[in-house]
Amino acid sequence: MGVRKREMAERIKEEKKQLAFAKLNNCPTSPRKMRLVADLVRGEKVEKALQILRFSPKEASRRLEKLLLSAIANWQAKNEDASIEDADLFVKEIRVDGGSMLKRLRPAPQGRAHRIRKRSNHVTIVVAANNNTQS
Repeated sequence: MGVRKREMAERIKEEKKQLAFAKLNNCPTSPRKMRLVADLVRGEKVEKALQILRFSPKEASRRLEKLLLSAIANWQAKNEDASIEDADLFVKEIRVDGGSMLKRLRPAPQGRAHRIRKRSNHVTIVVAANNNTQS
């Protein structure tokens, strides 16, 4: 491996060390309901995001709170020597994608049937450290 390639690889590795993510797959909530809660915490500092999720009445906020705590723990595992308070973590990206659908039939008038779609979603949360405070 050449010198430039090695330096580039080391720089990319250092940048990735500042990021941590967590995924929640096949969560049995519709993506639309989950996005309402996800929009509340996008771009917020981790402490503020946890408070928002803790006091939100929506059921999706409990799942997102647990996922955010998992992302913080993943960041802590990557950066064992750094402390969370000094790192100034924030929610860099939160993505809610549609998952698989369970299709069910509900009886309708005159012998017909209506299809019920029970939706699920996949949530990805990315937590990053602010580089401004580390300088």
